[in-house]
Amino acid sequence: MRLADPTTFEPSAGRRCHGVVNPLHSCVYFAPERQDELAALGLECGSMAYFADRAAPLGAVDAGTVSATFYNFNHEHVRRFIPAAWAIATPEAVLAARLRGADKVLRRLLGEDALTSKEMAEAAELALRATEACHREARPLYAANAGLPAPEEPHLALWHAATLLREHRGDGHLFALAIAGLSGIEALVLHNATGTAPTSATFMRTRGWSAEQWAAARDRLRERGLLDRAGDLTESGAALRGEAEALTDRLDAAPYDHLGPAATARLTELAGGFTETLRAAGAFPAVHFGKG
Repeated sequence: MRLADPTTFEPSAGRRCHGVVNPLHSCVYFAPERQDELAALGLECGSMAYFADRAAPLGAVDAGTVSATFYNFNHEHVRRFIPAAWAIATPEAVLAARLRGADKVLRRLLGEDALTSKEMAEAAELALRATEACHREARPLYAANAGLPAPEEPHLALWHAATLLREHRGDGHLFALAIAGLSGIEALVLHNATGTAPTSATFMRTRGWSAEQWAAARDRLRERGLLDRAGDLTESGAALRGEAEALTDRLDAAPYDHLGPAATARLTELAGGFTETLRAAGAFPAVHFGKG
């Protein structure tokens, strides 16, 4: 068997690395520990807690800023909770609560041995090194998180680095969606059509879209030839998604170019092991994912 050249990148190496690093951040959104920490501040569970949690690095911003930076949420839904959340808990209090939540979630899902392992320390070091090459320009969520100090404990340092890498790629992905001419809800409908995304019911509930708005967006995508009558991706739809992901990859190449092929492969291996443990522990409930 021919081994991959450790001095050159495969085209999808950065995306593959992100795919296993990102769950180390996103696992907190499905966990009760995070909700409990935010609820203890007085924030409502669900959308209010989510908006406050993710927007806190930006400061006490208004609903317009959240809608712009989060992209695929119904603005009227955002307005129900922002800026009201900041009258309940300051961004500083939310940041402290979300870090406490992340600590508890990772301890439960990964176990103490993993948290204190040399592999965890190595993964944290590699992930933080990758963030050294991230760009702040036109990346508001990344830039806001990049202004926060990295925690000292390796598992929290890895969570922090995963957050930075997630928001860096996510901010770039919004460029790609806008270039593709996809509104926030249209991007959700197209993503859902792949069968690998959260369900339409989950998207509508968490993003604040009605069934009528979802159906109208699906009709618009059909008119563009991106979905067929059954709501499945057409060749054009799959091609558009492929183009958007390829552009996202290019915009997100810097962290992995900075690491280099060998270190990127090593981070992928380490993070992949931790992510596999998260999945086996039920960090991502299957009921939330799938077409329909």
